[in-house]
Amino acid sequence: MAYSADQFTKFLVTTNLTVGESVPVFGQALVLYFVKNSGAAFSLGAGYTWIFSILAAVVVVVIVWFARRIRSRAWAIVFGLLLGGVLGNLTDRLFREPSFGLGHVVDFISTPWMLPAIYNVADICIVVSMALFILLTLFGVNLDGTRTTRASERAAQEAEDREAEADAAVLDPAEPGDASPDAGRP
Repeated sequence: MAYSADQFTKFLVTTNLTVGESVPVFGQALVLYFVKNSGAAFSLGAGYTWIFSILAAVVVVVIVWFARRIRSRAWAIVFGLLLGGVLGNLTDRLFREPSFGLGHVVDFISTPWMLPAIYNVADICIVVSMALFILLTLFGVNLDGTRTTRASERAAQEAEDREAEADAAVLDPAEPGDASPDAGRP
């Protein structure tokens, strides 16, 4: 879904706008501004496009490897957004001009009030996936959907368990294995 949305919006931009053309959508709050980016975020590393292509390919392999372990819908969304975003920009780098592995990424979303950058749907997917990654990690959600408890939470749970056991012992002082008429008989 993320990959399809990214590629579809890039198709619309490349077929309807010329490089450098801008179209205000909501005044200057949201502007479609078509640029070709040979670098990374903020056009950094423009001369290292091939490195970004290799790194993106490695990220794709890692995500596919992790996918087998995902049992949580939330983590599936995180990795799905990340995979879609990385594949979207990797597709541009591999198949757009000037050449294979050195292609320019199509960027077209400009929000000057928020970021001094021009970005695309793939970039949005990557950023949202990283925000969700941080939240799931902070809340201790594992790839299988279980939660990792903090030491303080574990200690509180253990104290509750001990208290419950003590209450049960007061109500029923006979423990299994105590002397009974049948004790010691085979």
